[in-house]
Amino acid sequence: MNPAYIDDIVARALAEDLGGRGDVTSDAVIPADARARFVIAARSKGVLAGREIAESVFRHCSLDLQTHWQAKDGDSLSAGEVVMSVEGPVRAILAAERTALNFLGRLSGIATLTRAHVDAVAGTGVAIAHTRKTTPTLRALELAAVRAGGGASHRFGLDDAILIKDNHVAIAGSAGEAVRRARAHAGHMTRVAVEIDRLDQLEEAIAAGADSILLDNFTLDDMARAVDAAKGRVILEASGGVTLETLRPIAETGVDVISVGALTHSAPNFDFGMDEA
Repeated sequence: MNPAYIDDIVARALAEDLGGRGDVTSDAVIPADARARFVIAARSKGVLAGREIAESVFRHCSLDLQTHWQAKDGDSLSAGEVVMSVEGPVRAILAAERTALNFLGRLSGIATLTRAHVDAVAGTGVAIAHTRKTTPTLRALELAAVRAGGGASHRFGLDDAILIKDNHVAIAGSAGEAVRRARAHAGHMTRVAVEIDRLDQLEEAIAAGADSILLDNFTLDDMARAVDAAKGRVILEASGGVTLETLRPIAETGVDVISVGALTHSAPNFDFGMDEA
């Protein structure tokens, strides 16, 4: 990940927490020369993500801190498992604590939820992909967490792939016309995807040159019909209202990809604790 991006996010996060006066509690209670060793441990089962940015938080607080990691992003964690230790000036460690844990908790929560989705479709060959429903300015971190959980990449932003959505189709007049315009604009080197919400739009989208088609809120029966009609000519992606309970039946229709906004917009925080060793 771009170090400048990490540094910027960490600097802003620490400035938010420390304000203009710093950690007034530690300054009042902890001697300036106090040193100690602390460990960060998982409080439940899950998947680790966020190691790089957590490391950066501690480094920003003091170059005199020594960190030792026992796990890497993507590793499965058990309750009570120590993921890292940090030793050095206590004031610096405590100044970094909450910000580091917030990043680890948020990103490991995403990785853990992603792993649950990936496990739910095991053996089907279906990829579980993220969406752009991410926290503003934190997308690169959150999508890295999806990958740590075993998820697949979708487009990162508006500038790296053509994805024709319902509003584009409405203005263009039809899915086929929207794809034809996109194909003419983009040339042969850029992939074109289109979202459809009715089965009768499938053939016109394929004929117009779509590389992949997003089946938006299709029923299971219509997804299976779309797979049968497409006959492998185009990548089919299912999206809309996907839950862990509906995931397996969707995968079993034969679609290639299932995109899940909940991976990033609804992941519960993963709980870590930091205590003196």
